[in-house]
Amino acid sequence: MSWTYLILAGCLEIGWPLGFKLSQNEGARLPGLIMAVLCMALSGLFLWLAQREIPMGTAYAVWTGIGAAGTFFVGVWFFGDPASLGRYLGAALIVAGVITLKLAH
Repeated sequence: MSWTYLILAGCLEIGWPLGFKLSQNEGARLPGLIMAVLCMALSGLFLWLAQREIPMGTAYAVWTGIGAAGTFFVGVWFFGDPASLGRYLGAALIVAGVITLKLAH
C-alpha cells in the first residue's frame, strides 16, 4: 500500500505547479490557488503515509521524480512549454531513475 501512497503523492505533486499556472488566468486565480494548496497538502500527507514503510531517501526521490517529470510533460503537452530531444531525454532519465529505485527496493 505504501507504493500506492507514494505514486499518488507524486501525482499530486504535479497538481500544485499546475494550480499555480492556472491561477495566472484572471478568471481562475482563486480556484487555481486553492487547487495548488490542496495538492500540496495532500501530496505531503500521502508522502508521510508512504514513508511508514519506504525509506525516506527512496520515497523523496520517487516523489520529486514523479512530480518533476509529470510537470514537464503537462507543461509541454498542454501549455506549449519548450520541447527538444534533450529535454525529453532528461525527463526519461528521471522516469528511469524512479523505476530503478522501485525495482531496487
